[in-house]
Amino acid sequence: MRGTPGYMAPEWLSSVITDKVDDYSFGIVVLEILCGRKNVDGTQQEEDRHLLSLFRRKQEEGQLMDLVDKCSEDMQSNAAEVVEMMKIAAWCVQTEYGRRPSMSTVVKVLEGSGDFVMNDNFLNELTVSDAVVATSTSTVLPSLLSGPR
Repeated sequence: MRGTPGYMAPEWLSSVITDKVDDYSFGIVVLEILCGRKNVDGTQQEEDRHLLSLFRRKQEEGQLMDLVDKCSEDMQSNAAEVVEMMKIAAWCVQTEYGRRPSMSTVVKVLEGSGDFVMNDNFLNELTVSDAVVATSTSTVLPSLLSGPR
């Protein structure tokens, strides 16, 4: 098994590899960009060291705005859009790979041709709108790697 710790989807640990492992890594990278910090940052206090744990805590506290990169004027001035992007990233980093969207679905949402609706516990329970469900429903089989699209 190869990969960078913190970017590898949880299913790598059980050797169940699907085409959704890339979605997880994408979500982590998006969070890093939006928050202006590394996924694992040894300079932070212990409880803030792992970005995903911090993200989950801030989501539970209703304080996602606290995570927006404070060194970027663009991120600060577009904080509402940044929080929406954080939700898309959260959609990609769900622990259960079957709940993650396909990358083609994420692209449709980013392009505006698809949409999704978050409920209160969006890290574990996501409700996707009918427009996206129609294009993304598929059975994900373990050990099925994504090919060219």
